[in-house]
Amino acid sequence: MKKVNFLSTVIILMMLLNNTQITAQNADAKLVKTVVVNKSADDVWEIVRDLDTVDKYSSLVGSLTLEGGNQAGATRVCYTPDKSGHFKENIIAFDDDKRSYSYEIVEGTPTKGMVNNFKIVDLGYQKSMIVWWSNYEQFMENPQMTEEQFIAFMDSTVQEWTGNMAAAAK
Repeated sequence: MKKVNFLSTVIILMMLLNNTQITAQNADAKLVKTVVVNKSADDVWEIVRDLDTVDKYSSLVGSLTLEGGNQAGATRVCYTPDKSGHFKENIIAFDDDKRSYSYEIVEGTPTKGMVNNFKIVDLGYQKSMIVWWSNYEQFMENPQMTEEQFIAFMDSTVQEWTGNMAAAAK
């Protein structure tokens, strides 16, 4: 009887986690990164929700400006460490209750219509998952990089970013 109850619990837990994964990200996303953290979702959200601390977690951001606070409608401009480049983002959604936000990159990438998303998923038992995913309408051909190089660049950048956020939460 104990084996049946245990097996039933494991199956239900797997179904719940699978459903959480589906609702946490867009199935058609071009890029997806997830990191499991041994901290509560609320603790991790306190780090991720702070829109003006990206420079603490990414070696590609030397400084930034944030106008409008932690909310939809805010604008964030991130500058490279040597100030030779930047990217501008508009925060298009911010939800403390759902532990998520979305931002559109409007300058600084070779893409059109790029929207990136963060969501913190509560896994229970003082565990959570940082989920970041991205989509864009079109890659803009340019002499600096191919679309494959851009995806590889974004992949490594977000891996560093989410990994550093996870480490800060621990």
